Amino acid sequence: MAVTDEVDAALAAGRPVVALESTIISHGMPYPDNVAMALEVEAIVREAGAVPATIAVLGGVPRIGLSPDDLELLASDANVAKVSVRDLPYVVARGAHGATTVAATMRLAALAGIDVFVTGGLGGVHRGAAESFDVSADLGELATTPVTVVSAGVKSILDIGLTLELLETNSVPVLVHGSDEFPSFYSRSSGFAAPARVDSAAEVAAAMTAARALGLTSGIVVANPIPVADEIPAAEIGAVIDRALADLEALGIGGKEVTPYLLSRIVELTDGASLVANVALVRDNARFGAAIAVAHAR
Repeated sequence: MAVTDEVDAALAAGRPVVALESTIISHGMPYPDNVAMALEVEAIVREAGAVPATIAVLGGVPRIGLSPDDLELLASDANVAKVSVRDLPYVVARGAHGATTVAATMRLAALAGIDVFVTGGLGGVHRGAAESFDVSADLGELATTPVTVVSAGVKSILDIGLTLELLETNSVPVLVHGSDEFPSFYSRSSGFAAPARVDSAAEVAAAMTAARALGLTSGIVVANPIPVADEIPAAEIGAVIDRALADLEALGIGGKEVTPYLLSRIVELTDGASLVANVALVRDNARFGAAIAVAHAR
């Protein structure tokens, strides 16, 4: 791995570092909104007192921390692959570029010694998984990699109930910030109760310390609901998701292309409102994730 001097110095000194994924840049938002969002999120993390470490594979080398030129490449190059953990050996061996998913970012962050990671939404159990067996590698990684992942909950295009059940099966702690209900990405509500509630970054940091003291080797899910002013009501976005899912089925799209297609189609169907909400929740997650990293380092 190649670690930037800034990130390396922070880790060596025990200062707070926040990992950031790169798939949201290359496959989650259109250009140039994606590169603007990436730069803004890094700035938010710095303002909160932590060091940002955006993670990707460039030229076959896992990179922990990226330059503005690296971010521009990820945001604009159509040849950047979407890379989960299973894809890492292939992309590294071929000397290719890859944007890391939640699972791959968790794995590389853990190898680098980073224990807080901020993203937009978690992957999980896809709707219809009883027939398709489509379950995100994010859940397997959360079961085995000790990184705290801050998100706005499970992406609302997924089966949130089954995802929570699988997280429970794999003994992954799930903490919801400031709410008794688990959020659903674009919306603050999902219809599912919060497995556990926390009301501050310090509480999350204390849970992280307790988990390691107890010898737990799983990750920790921290669900941070989208701010009230930025959410799209669950009923409204639900109808849009149903339409996008029908379009997906009609086109026969499957595998790793499902999530990028659905997110893009939802942007179209909402006339860009979902993109605005997506950027807002990522900003808020960055603030809270940085606060957790600062509290944990302290």
